[in-house]
Amino acid sequence: MGSMSVKLPEVCDVIRSKNSGPFELTLDMIFSDFETYRRAKAARLINEELIAKLYGITPEKVLGVIYFDPAKAIKATIARALPCGSPGDTDVYGAQQHAPLLDIDVPDEIAGVRSQL
Repeated sequence: MGSMSVKLPEVCDVIRSKNSGPFELTLDMIFSDFETYRRAKAARLINEELIAKLYGITPEKVLGVIYFDPAKAIKATIARALPCGSPGDTDVYGAQQHAPLLDIDVPDEIAGVRSQL
């Protein structure tokens, strides 16, 4: 039987983006439970390479990926393409930039999904 997976929203209570100053965007993924978070952290499910690929940026534009245990959360920070509020900026609050995260596949060994026979 093939490997199963779920999408990130199925294991997170919160997935959001927001400004982290005028030149940076922060992506937050807050897991529903500590065990799934612990497995995601151990596997480095979210890493600089994945964020760069999802956002079509170079790895140098990914300023950090932090696993924050007390909140069972992963925080990634990237450089904004344009400074907040500058001409051409389409999301002054940075609140609509989390959509690429919604399609992340979470393997069953991380999500805890078990095959149905």
